[in-house]
Amino acid sequence: MRIGFIGLGNVGGKLSGSLLRNGYDLTVHDLNAELVAGAVAKGATAGTTPRAMMADCDIVITCLPHPKISAAVVEGDDGLLQAMTTGKIWLEMSTTDEAEVKRLGAKVQAAGGAAVDCPVSGGCHRADTGNISIFAGCDRATFERVLSVLTTMGRRVLHTGALGSASVLKVVTNYLATANLISCSEALTVAKGAGMDLGVAYEAIKMSSGTSFVHETESQVILNGSRDISFTMDLVLKDIGLFQEVADRAGVPLEMNPLMVQIFKDGIERYGARELSPNIIRRLEDATGLRVTAPGFPAEMRDDEPEAVGHEVVPNRG
Repeated sequence: MRIGFIGLGNVGGKLSGSLLRNGYDLTVHDLNAELVAGAVAKGATAGTTPRAMMADCDIVITCLPHPKISAAVVEGDDGLLQAMTTGKIWLEMSTTDEAEVKRLGAKVQAAGGAAVDCPVSGGCHRADTGNISIFAGCDRATFERVLSVLTTMGRRVLHTGALGSASVLKVVTNYLATANLISCSEALTVAKGAGMDLGVAYEAIKMSSGTSFVHETESQVILNGSRDISFTMDLVLKDIGLFQEVADRAGVPLEMNPLMVQIFKDGIERYGARELSPNIIRRLEDATGLRVTAPGFPAEMRDDEPEAVGHEVVPNRG
C-alpha cells in the first residue's frame, strides 16, 4: 500500500514517522523543505504536488493547521481531487470543521474515492511513539480498509460513525482539554499564592478527584517553566472556535466556552498567536507577580509506554 502524507508539523511529522518506522511506502510533502528532508533521510520519498501524490498513492493523509489549508490541498488546481479515482482514499487527520470535511468528502466520493476524518488525541509525545488515540468517521467498509494504517499510527482507534462525526468528537475533547488547562492554571496559581509547596500541590491534585490527563501532562511543563507542549495559543483558539460552531449549529447555549474564547484572545493579544498554549498561565502570573514553577518537573513530555500494535476500541452498547 502506497501512502502519501501532507503536513509534517508537530503532529504530522510524528504520525508519518510511525508509518516509516513500521515499513510503509511513504511519500511526503510540506512547505517546509527541512521537514521533508528529515523524512526523506528516514526513508520517505519527497512528493511534489497533492495531485501527483494522489495519482501515485492508494491513500493520501492530510494533517494541516487550518480547514482553509485542507480545502486548498483537496480542491485546488493541483489538489487531490484532480487525481481522485475509484478505490483511492483521503484521510483527513487535521482538527477541522465537521461541515467542511463533509463538503470536501462529498466531492471525493463523487469522484469515486472514499473520505475519512480521523483526528488524533493524546498529545504530541504519544503521537511520537504510535500510542496516540485516533477517531475515525466514515462508513464501516472504508474503516476496515484503513484500520491497519490507523493502528500503526495509534494505540486506540474508535470508529465514531459517519464522515464528520470524528471531527465533532475531536473538538468536544479539545474543549474539555482547554477547560482543564485553564482550571489547572488557576489552581496552581492559587496554591502558589496560598504558600503551598507546588510539588506537593501537584501530587495532591494528581491523587485526587481533581486530576485529569491535562494536569498529569501540561501541569508538569507549566511547573518546569518551559511550558512546552508543542501546541500554541492560535491552535487552541481555532479548536474552541470550532467547538462553538458545533454548539451553535446544535442550538446549545454555552456559558464556559465563550469565556474561554475571550481568555485565549486576550492571551494572544498579550503574548502572540504562536505562544505556547500552557503559557496562558502568564496572565495570572502577570496579574499577581507570582512565578508558578517548581523543581523536579520535565521540560517536555515523553511517552514511556512501549510502542505496540494498536487496536479498535469497541463502545459499550449495553
